[in-house]
Amino acid sequence: MTETKLKSSELSDEITNKRKLMHVIVLEQQPSTLRGGQELNLFEICRTLAEKGHKISLFYVKPGDLVEKYQEFCEQVIKVNSYGFDRRKLSDIINFLPSFTDIWKVADNENSIVFINQYPDAFYGYLVSLLKKIPFVCYLQIPPPVNREEFNLQRRIGMKGVNKFIAVSQKTKNEWLQELGLTEDRIDLVYNGTNLEKFKPAENLAQLRNSWNISEDTKVVSYVGRLDKDKGLELLIEAFALFLKTGKKAKLFIAGKPLLHFSADGKECALAGEEYKQSLRQIAIDSGIENSVEFLGHLSNPTSVYQVSDLTVVPSLWSEPFGRVVIESMACGTPVIGSRIGGIPEILTGEFEAGLFEPGNKQDLADTLNKMIDWREINPQLGAKLREYTLNKFSLKSMIDGVEKVLLNVVK
Repeated sequence: MTETKLKSSELSDEITNKRKLMHVIVLEQQPSTLRGGQELNLFEICRTLAEKGHKISLFYVKPGDLVEKYQEFCEQVIKVNSYGFDRRKLSDIINFLPSFTDIWKVADNENSIVFINQYPDAFYGYLVSLLKKIPFVCYLQIPPPVNREEFNLQRRIGMKGVNKFIAVSQKTKNEWLQELGLTEDRIDLVYNGTNLEKFKPAENLAQLRNSWNISEDTKVVSYVGRLDKDKGLELLIEAFALFLKTGKKAKLFIAGKPLLHFSADGKECALAGEEYKQSLRQIAIDSGIENSVEFLGHLSNPTSVYQVSDLTVVPSLWSEPFGRVVIESMACGTPVIGSRIGGIPEILTGEFEAGLFEPGNKQDLADTLNKMIDWREINPQLGAKLREYTLNKFSLKSMIDGVEKVLLNVVK
């Protein structure tokens, strides 16, 4: 009897949630496709929630190429100076004051909720929550900071004001539970999802490879993501050099642009990023494989890279919270080799666990490349299995429905 009542109550909650429309006040640092998966995740969530009838208002600090796209469906798009300040600097406090008054620009709508995309924005999110008297949700897409100075007093105060957290992997959830001393129920788990219409297998692989000038006897290994030391690119190039010593004919494609670097006064410093990219080229030269490594730069749509590749590698050295690249590649039917770190092992499970290698171990990575590179000949059904697995577990719909459910429950 009790179980029947419980199921009836859950059904009633679902019906109530479906009828309720929210006003989601979103905080983003820089809405840009150039920054990474975090920004793209949030954009997909907001756009789909708007399509479902929810109202979206956006705060942002730095301009980016997604701002205009947000304006197509947002009720309001408001640029602010900053989400916090250094209390030791009067100029910083003065710069922040207009941001405080900007909070009042947001329309007061029924069922409003604050939704921030990263913990550094928690202080401002908490201010909006307090002044508007509405609940506050924080999306955890990165692990807690190693540098304690990054988790300053303002951010800690902001995090204490969060009503509910959403983590993109169990590993990330566990790390934040320990960091904040929270109970299990304070953080909900919602895995990332990918657009299965955008990321799909090539209709004609031979024709696509030909358009890329890839010969039939050449294998392709790819990396897609930002160029950053935490991503393990030095390791990848050195491991690829070891792999080529087996006699395989292969190319390594590296798609992405350097991580943004900033000077002491907060200005972007493109030179530092280019110097890092050049250091990667130098490793390829020193390893004698410069003719086998190609830097593709940033690609707004990396689908064709996944499609043309035999393997995609995610060689992360940091606790990768999830790794959108993993499921994007799998949706295209291309197997993934990834570090056994962060949330990656939560994706590469079952038979796909064969793609995991020990973080930082270039010999293990080289051996894994050698073990998996001929999958098209040995296990030609693998591509279809990867696609089906992604469809069942990591669809864009499942991610957005999961986030929507959490937000609706908090509003309720």
